Amino acid sequence: MSKRAVLEVIALDVEDAVAAQAGGADRLELVTDMAADGLSPAPATVAGIRAAVDIDLRVMLRLADGFAAGDVDRLVRVAGDLRGAGADQFVLGFLGVDGAVDLAAVERVAGLLDGCAWTFHRAIDRAADRDALRKQLADLPGLDTYLTAGAAEGVDAGLPTLEAEAGRRGEPGYGQTLLVGGGLRLDHVPRLRAAGIDAFHIGGAARPSGWEGPVSAGAVREWRRVLDGE
Repeated sequence: MSKRAVLEVIALDVEDAVAAQAGGADRLELVTDMAADGLSPAPATVAGIRAAVDIDLRVMLRLADGFAAGDVDRLVRVAGDLRGAGADQFVLGFLGVDGAVDLAAVERVAGLLDGCAWTFHRAIDRAADRDALRKQLADLPGLDTYLTAGAAEGVDAGLPTLEAEAGRRGEPGYGQTLLVGGGLRLDHVPRLRAAGIDAFHIGGAARPSGWEGPVSAGAVREWRRVLDGE
């Protein structure tokens, strides 16, 4: 077994955050409005969660459903407000209408983050060319993770792509951590671990009663147990 796996859990509020940490999460992704697949939370929410837990937080920079950047000036203001609330790690990712990365928007927002660590999220799973996207972003400051299911349809469809990308670690554009999420189930874990993948992201899987209910510390604990090979 390789090094201890990282477990990231989506949190919408302080209750979620406290339960996720209690269950053994290493990091939280902070969002609001899961009906739109996760948008930027309010600065007050980030400040409250930051005060309630001591694990790492990655905060979403996304203003609307879909993968267009939208109003980049507003995005920059939101990022500044979230940094003011204590956010020091982020999640973002923008595509143009052609399915290529919106490099201008990503560079502008990443530049404002001033070296903060950030994840390029599942926009990569909708990209016209994953390999080209990775190579275009390879040298951006702070980019240390790709959140991906390997395919737009989810991990079931994306497993071969995830295994192939894990095997390219060290190549230009492939130095970032593969954080697997999007339809991820416990039964995927052995195959992903065997491929050398050691970072996992869950949302609904941490909520036995669905998105209307809170994160369950017990559900997170079960993921922690499986990831630790117990």
